[in-house]
Amino acid sequence: MREASADAGSSADGVGPAESLIPEAEAAKLLPFLTPGARVDLQVAAAQHVLALTGSGSGRMLLAGQAALLRALVELAAAPAPAPARDAARALVNLAADPCLHDPLLAAEPKLLARLLSCVLDPQWPWADEAAAVLANLSREPGPCAALMEALGAAEPGESDLERLVHALCTPCYNARAPLHYLGPVLSNLSQRPGARAFLLDPNRCIIQRLLPLTQYPDSTVRRGGVVGTLRNCCFEHRHHEWLLGPEVDILPFLLLPLAGPEDFSEEEMERLPVDLQYLPPDKEREPDVDIRKMLLETIMLLTATAPGRQQVRDQGAYLILRELHCWEPEPHARVTCEKLIQVLIGDEPEHGMENLLEVQVPEDIERQLQQLDLQEQEQQEPELASEP
Repeated sequence: MREASADAGSSADGVGPAESLIPEAEAAKLLPFLTPGARVDLQVAAAQHVLALTGSGSGRMLLAGQAALLRALVELAAAPAPAPARDAARALVNLAADPCLHDPLLAAEPKLLARLLSCVLDPQWPWADEAAAVLANLSREPGPCAALMEALGAAEPGESDLERLVHALCTPCYNARAPLHYLGPVLSNLSQRPGARAFLLDPNRCIIQRLLPLTQYPDSTVRRGGVVGTLRNCCFEHRHHEWLLGPEVDILPFLLLPLAGPEDFSEEEMERLPVDLQYLPPDKEREPDVDIRKMLLETIMLLTATAPGRQQVRDQGAYLILRELHCWEPEPHARVTCEKLIQVLIGDEPEHGMENLLEVQVPEDIERQLQQLDLQEQEQQEPELASEP
């Protein structure tokens, strides 16, 4: 098992299509209408035109060479009403969705990340969700993600901006005008950084405990997935597994509950389960998003990396939930992941010296063979599932 890097990140989808294509010289003519002194109606028209351009790859590449225009767009996105800040912010969401635009954006406005953070953490800013979506897109890539960590660490003495970000994510109605769902992917991307994981896993901060209830947040797949991705990345730190599985955090029931259905277990089996997983109602539904189900399984898999972790996961009846999930799971990739986790729990313990699965060195040729076998297994699963009634 290895820690994923950029591909583990989360992003916000771009907003709005674009059909309009204009020459570079014409695009530059939009600049005067985006500046603070321009008439509001002209600002609105110019911002909408730029937003339309950002909906296509050719339009984004056209804007990539317009540093002054990008800088004006950032200024407009942070401007108070009646400026068309939302259209400007949505244009930035689209631009940041393209990794090729990250360097031009940050070069045009070096303080972009700090300005976006300020908007996101302002409980009164109406377009904070758009600002969070820009951060989610930018922080998918290692360079901007590292720069965002630096911006978070450059706050005034006192409560850190990372602490404030977690507080905003975990506080209902932190901003009455912006749901801030995209703070979930932002935190997931940040948790790929060792410094962020160290912060999140600090036992004195109780951050993990505050995130756990959001694994079942009903109103947003984006927020739910971001939190589960954060927990998964944190579980790469095997030194913390005992604490995570122990009574101070008790992470396992929060990972298993979204995977549990309405199955009726025997009394003997029911007693093996944590209290929160016993006697679930007949209308209990599993996590509907397959990617989140897969991340939950991967998180539990990471917690089984050490012999004590495997024993703790077994002792809490995880196999029972996984057994029923495997029978139900309609998606081949998630089903294969579930099978592998079950095999770890019911299989023989590794030989001496290989008990920590995260530290086992797999030769490259063997790893390639295993990856090929995985692909073949997934290909075999798909027709089998297709033939099921």
